[in-house]
Amino acid sequence: MPLRQPIVCVLGHVDTGKTLLLDQIRKSNVQAREPGGMTQHVGASFFPVETLKELAGQLLQRIGGDIRIPGLLVIDTPGHEAFTNLRRRGGGVADIAILVIDIVKGFEAQTFESIEILKSRKTPFVVAANKVDRISGWIPHSTLSFMESYKKQDKFVQQSVDEHLYNIIGKFSEIGFRADRFDRISDFTRTIAIVPTSAKTGEGITELIAVLIGLTQQTHHQDLAQQFLKNRLQTTTGPAKGTVLEVKEETGLGTTVNVIIYDGVLRKNDTIVLGGKEKPIETTVRALLLPKPLDEIRDPRDKFSVVDEVSAAAGVKIVAPNLDDALAGAPIYVVPSRTELANYVNEVSEEVQKIRVSTNIDGVILKTDTLGSLEAIAENLQRENIPVRLADVGDISKRDIAEAVVVKENEPLYAAILGFNVKILPDAVEEAENRKIPVFREKVIYHLVDEYLKWMRQEKEAREKTEFDRLIRPGKVKVLPGYVFRKAKPAIVGVDVLAGKIQPRVRLITTDGKEVGEILQIQEKGEAISSAEVGKQVAISMDKPIVGRHFKEEDILYVEVSEDHVKKLLSKFQDRLDQSELDCLNEYIEIMRKTTPFWGSYK
Repeated sequence: MPLRQPIVCVLGHVDTGKTLLLDQIRKSNVQAREPGGMTQHVGASFFPVETLKELAGQLLQRIGGDIRIPGLLVIDTPGHEAFTNLRRRGGGVADIAILVIDIVKGFEAQTFESIEILKSRKTPFVVAANKVDRISGWIPHSTLSFMESYKKQDKFVQQSVDEHLYNIIGKFSEIGFRADRFDRISDFTRTIAIVPTSAKTGEGITELIAVLIGLTQQTHHQDLAQQFLKNRLQTTTGPAKGTVLEVKEETGLGTTVNVIIYDGVLRKNDTIVLGGKEKPIETTVRALLLPKPLDEIRDPRDKFSVVDEVSAAAGVKIVAPNLDDALAGAPIYVVPSRTELANYVNEVSEEVQKIRVSTNIDGVILKTDTLGSLEAIAENLQRENIPVRLADVGDISKRDIAEAVVVKENEPLYAAILGFNVKILPDAVEEAENRKIPVFREKVIYHLVDEYLKWMRQEKEAREKTEFDRLIRPGKVKVLPGYVFRKAKPAIVGVDVLAGKIQPRVRLITTDGKEVGEILQIQEKGEAISSAEVGKQVAISMDKPIVGRHFKEEDILYVEVSEDHVKKLLSKFQDRLDQSELDCLNEYIEIMRKTTPFWGSYK
């Protein structure tokens, strides 16, 4: 069986130099022509075996390897949105990934998120520790490899490079990965290779390609290498299977789809089935447009070449009718015969429905622009133990707000809408404001989940504070001798607050559990105050008791706390009570248990 070229994905935090890094290999300088210098679109480039030999052949020969793959198909992606769309049943379409990390800044928020996504898809990866030219004192040698250039640097510069690399290696270690500089690794299946690179000068590019090729075909465990090649890269001459990378409006062509084919052959006039917003789309391929080698789907120097067929692996633009509702991240299959059409429609439908969620549970509402981002964010929420009531592709509508309103009745913390790369329709804006439903909209996955979690924590804290403030807190006072201002109706005495706090309208009891009465007012230096905490000496007035009969000077009195409040204080709010309050509460429980064993038990 023929081997196809591995599909390579590039991930990393914004501004780490992902596109510029590919430019060094591609030499097509896409970066210079992109707005803001950041990757705006999604593309795929085919790197033929000749290019790979030119770039890394000598280095591979030195380490005793040859190139057995027919080339590389590299997806250039803004962040990891495209990687999430490169999905297939049971995992990802990418065979390998380059994780770009800024060597000076080290791990950033999206670095962690990229690793999470790579882990969930079980995709092997190599690290490009980019921007090595930004290390203080580094003298660039654009014609040299990283190792050759490194040897020519001042020893203090070498030390600085090593320190930055150790920081990255240390971070990997903290999250359970073994990583090292590529030239120190003997087994690439067990240790993540870090290749220092400069997308600006080209240093390290040859080593990066060599490690990439090595990872797909040359491991120390020859069996593993063969296994990888055999299982992942074998391709058939049967009907094509692929995934929709992007749905794109093209002048003169209408709505087209950019597709990555990972198996089989796709031909002009083939019947295809792909995932759509409402239901699977059945259509016929009118034209196949292929970028020329060393060029890009998204930014070609020359026009696309029109071809009659493509074999895996390939990035191809499909021109066909009825593609307006196509979903990025959805599967696409060629239907070999009309009799099998229903089976393929069912398969696509099942796969899409598995990612979409529609339940009656109390959970958040998630709306995204593609199936890939929907799947990735739903997995992210699952890791944070956040239930999802509704997950779908499309803009936020009034119906989504109505779903959140239902959730609000039972669990207000989940009554929120999370929108990734989508708009909120005008009537939904008004409804959300009226119903006080928070809507979170972001263009970066980790920002979206983080913003929601931050809001949820604040709401939870405010809710708990309100609940805690409503509870009667423990308190203990001693009646001061010589400070009986009035014996009855109302009794007015001076007390020393020994623990906790007292406030008007709480009831007091004696050490043998007998009720004394309710505090009407607390005064300090003749002024009425709302509460008195431990250490204060104040006067209190009580309507019912008579001093001398119901209690006397030097008696210890406790604030009466209901059993329900005691259970809540101990089970939910123990960390909000100080030690004197806890001790006081335990003394109070002991008093109550003299007449009722197990009083206040909550476990």
